[in-house]
Amino acid sequence: MAVIAWIGAGKMGLPVCKRLKDAGHDVRVLARSPERKAALEAEGLTTASTVPALINGADIIFTCVSDDKALADVLLSDGFAASAPPDATLIDMSTVSPAISAEVADKLPAGLAYLRAPVSGSTAMASTGTLTALVSGPEQVFIAMAPVFAAFTKKAFHLGTGEEARVLKLVINSLVAATSALLGEALAVGLKGGLNNEAMLEVINQSAVASPLIGYKTAMITKGEYAPAATLTMLLKDVELFLDAGRSTGVDLPLNSMIGNIYKAAASRGLGEQDFFVLVREAAARTS
Repeated sequence: MAVIAWIGAGKMGLPVCKRLKDAGHDVRVLARSPERKAALEAEGLTTASTVPALINGADIIFTCVSDDKALADVLLSDGFAASAPPDATLIDMSTVSPAISAEVADKLPAGLAYLRAPVSGSTAMASTGTLTALVSGPEQVFIAMAPVFAAFTKKAFHLGTGEEARVLKLVINSLVAATSALLGEALAVGLKGGLNNEAMLEVINQSAVASPLIGYKTAMITKGEYAPAATLTMLLKDVELFLDAGRSTGVDLPLNSMIGNIYKAAASRGLGEQDFFVLVREAAARTS
C-alpha cells in the first residue's frame, strides 16, 4: 500500500481521504492550524503542519484545492520543489484552468509524475466511492494508479497526455451550472401554471431530461433548504474558467456568458455561499 500525502481535505477531499485510508493506504493530511489538526485526527487521519513535512517520503501526493492561486501557492512554491520525492506521483483533483495546470507541469521537479485528475460527482458520491475521475497525463502512470482511483471512483477515464482532463471538467461544469439556471426558470413557469415543485420533479426525474444531478438536488429544492454541497461562488468560478477557455480558443459562448451573468447577479445579492441550486428559489421569487 502507498504512503499518500493529501493537501486540501475539504468537502470533497476529506471523504476521498477516508476512502483511501479504508483501502489500506497510509494517508497523511496537511493541517496548518491546531483546530484543523484536531478535526482531522478525530477522523483517524495522520497530519502534518507543513507541506515539506507532509510530502517527505510520500509515494503519492494528492492536491484538491479551491482555485488557480491556491494550486500555484502549493505546487509552484520553493518548499514543494525542494521536498517532493523525485520518484513520487502527483495527482491533482482541483478544478482549475488548463493554463495554470500547464504551468505546473512545466515547473514541477524532474522525475515527479503528474496526473491531472479532476472528478465529477457530489460529496455523497465521494463518500460512497462512486465519483468519476477525468485523468490526463502519462498513460503508464495512469495505469499504475488504477488501484488508487478504484478506492474512490466508479470509473477513471484516461483522456490524453496533456490538459485534456482540465478542459473536459470545465465542459461538464458548464452543463452543471446551466442546469441550475434552466431548471429554476422551468419550475417557475410550472409554479405559475398551478403545479408544485414536488409534482414537477417527480415527473422530471422519470422523463427524458432526468439526470443524476437533478435527482441529487430534488430534496434540496422541495425543502427549500440550500445548505451548500457546492457553493454558487464555486460554480461561478468554473463558469468564468470555461468562458476564459472559450476566449483562448476562439469559441464564442453567448449562452454561457448569460449564465455567468445570472451567477454574478446572485452572488452580488449575497447568495455566494449557498448551494448553486439556490437559483431555483431565485427564479421563483422573480415571478411572485
